Amino acid sequence: MQGLIGKKIGMTSVFSVEGKNIPCTVIEVGPCVVTQVKTESTDGYDAVQIAFDEKKEKHTTKSELGHFKKASTTPKRKVVEVDPYEVEVTLGQVLTLDLYKDVEWVDITGTTKGKGFQGVVKRHNFRGVNDATHGQHNRLRAPGSLGASSWPSRVMKGMRMGGRDGGERVTVENLQVMKVIPESNLLVVKGSVPGAKGSYLIVWK
Repeated sequence: MQGLIGKKIGMTSVFSVEGKNIPCTVIEVGPCVVTQVKTESTDGYDAVQIAFDEKKEKHTTKSELGHFKKASTTPKRKVVEVDPYEVEVTLGQVLTLDLYKDVEWVDITGTTKGKGFQGVVKRHNFRGVNDATHGQHNRLRAPGSLGASSWPSRVMKGMRMGGRDGGERVTVENLQVMKVIPESNLLVVKGSVPGAKGSYLIVWK
């Protein structure tokens, strides 16, 4: 899909024509620099590599510096590969939010907030001791019986248990574009998007 890299600024709300208060997310989208144009003849497939957000040279490897130098741009923090755009792009071209000025719906990909190691109540919405079933007794937020006995004498794959939660790559589809502010590179979409403030997102057209 065609996309641009953005950064989550935070959440706000806007009022609709009917007077409803709608929660929205503000995203800084671009400007993104085209750092490589891949073609079927040279790379085996067609794609466009774009980069976003300034990075200090002292934190950049020599190979990365050479790669960005070919595109006549400064080092960037985030590099993503997307499908070719409807318009032809060239190496070093700067892509802005103008590409999305007539778009009404977008998909957004990001990494959810990491929760660390969590129990079954938070991770899988188990209800705890007040809705206890067999195997629960008086252990409050414990998972209860795992079910397996003499056969197969092991815990089956996919069993809902405690473990690391969050930190997953998630795509939220069909988010309504409420407002586009090209002069500030800001996109306002209805609802929430994955990730914490300042995290990188990919806004798909």
